Amino acid sequence: MKNNERNILFFLIGSSFLIRFLLSFWLELGNDEVYYYTYALYPAWSYFDHPPMVGWFIRVFSFNLLLQGEWAVRLTSVVLGTFNTYLIYVIGKSLKDKESGLYAALLYTSSIYCFVISGLFILPDTPQSTFWLLAVFAFLKSITSSELNKSSRSWLLAAGIFTGMALLSKYTSAFLWVGAVTYILFFNRKWLKSKELYISILISALFFLPVILWNIQNDWISFTYHGERVDFSKGRFRIDYLMSELGGQFLYNNPFVVITVFMAAISFLKGKHFLNKSDGNFLLLISFPIIFTFILVSTFRATLPHWSGPGYYALILMGGCWLAWKRKTRGLKKIPFHLRIALSFLILVLIVGVAQIQFGLLIKPDVQKGIFRGKKDFSLDMYGWRQLGESFSDIKQRDEKLRKIEPNAPIISFRWFPAANLDYYAAQPNQTYVLAMGNLERIHHYAWINHYRGGFHQGMDAWYIVSGRDYKDPSQLCEDCWSSIIPTDTLPIIRNHDTAMYFLIYHLKNLKVLPPDPLTTLKN
Repeated sequence: MKNNERNILFFLIGSSFLIRFLLSFWLELGNDEVYYYTYALYPAWSYFDHPPMVGWFIRVFSFNLLLQGEWAVRLTSVVLGTFNTYLIYVIGKSLKDKESGLYAALLYTSSIYCFVISGLFILPDTPQSTFWLLAVFAFLKSITSSELNKSSRSWLLAAGIFTGMALLSKYTSAFLWVGAVTYILFFNRKWLKSKELYISILISALFFLPVILWNIQNDWISFTYHGERVDFSKGRFRIDYLMSELGGQFLYNNPFVVITVFMAAISFLKGKHFLNKSDGNFLLLISFPIIFTFILVSTFRATLPHWSGPGYYALILMGGCWLAWKRKTRGLKKIPFHLRIALSFLILVLIVGVAQIQFGLLIKPDVQKGIFRGKKDFSLDMYGWRQLGESFSDIKQRDEKLRKIEPNAPIISFRWFPAANLDYYAAQPNQTYVLAMGNLERIHHYAWINHYRGGFHQGMDAWYIVSGRDYKDPSQLCEDCWSSIIPTDTLPIIRNHDTAMYFLIYHLKNLKVLPPDPLTTLKN
């Protein structure tokens, strides 16, 4: 086995990079991805929904947006996802041995959250994943050490930097310090007398300062928004939310990976000595708080399963050490069954998922719905936008030539998605732009983007493009705001020789009344 470890690791890294890179070309961007691309278009110290790191990374990895295409937008994910595979191997090797590192890398790759959600799709989770792992590595090199020497003190300062960078990626990175401080309080109070601990916390806070300043300027809107999403007082016990969170964590992280890592955690808690006790205690404390916090929140409020995703990184490291220990104690010569079945499940999910998105093999259009077909097919979030952009180009040229609408009139949307989808696939390729109508809860950072783009003015014309599967009547955008609303085209989106959904296109003529500005309340 030892002679093959390096070959297996290189094959794993190379093949996973190639698969993600090819999929980044083939698949259209999802709702969240095109929205975060707008972060790169308008760099800022923070945004309505998230800290700024994802936008900064898109801009850096696309060479200041010089590189274009879905693959360029996702290049951050492909590169960091590949780096993370090697990084978790290094951490696993430092915890126990090379075999433990390899098994941790295989578990990491098998996770749908790690391979696809943060390793292919471009989300705030992408940069967070790298900085979270680096912070875990630095904490393991520092606070779990019984000696407060120069090396461990330096590593703790590094942990502060990495945690600060993780906080600039996603707010849930605060759980890194929750876990680290909890570990110190229970298992290594020597660090409470170390100035490096407080300097490290201060370093993290300084990294996060731009987000604080942006929120001060904008009435703490990000913290208010996210606080309301987890506010228990505004909810009631919901078993359906709880089941959704538990099922989502189980599926997102790969059922066979979840079973493996929790078996490892139980084995460790029972006193099995496959891992240094101090390291194991830290791994549990950096994992369980975020996982069980969102399980608790889900009993009253709707949650998303990927919010707890980083909590599984440290458990994956523990799982890798446990599998290596089991293989050695049982004298097995092959890669453990847990890993083989987990990788097989990932491959199956990729094949089925891509087949559904590109060919609609599992969920068929409900033809009885007419132009509103496609409502139940979530895979259409990532299909049809390229077709729309190409068709809209011809329609735009035709109607401008016939003087039915002002040249380069903006496209209007009613929510942050599909506004961002229309922005990327319809507006930018056709030298126009998108404005969004609605409150902050609906249009999110488009409230700021509207201002960057000049906003609304009386007398303007606009396009309104809406899918039948997510239809909103244009008259409901802004009551009595337009002199006339004219239906112009209905575009079928063809997938696998069948009409998967329709887009409806309207002319909005002569804006008479300006819509309310969601930022007015913040400015006041």
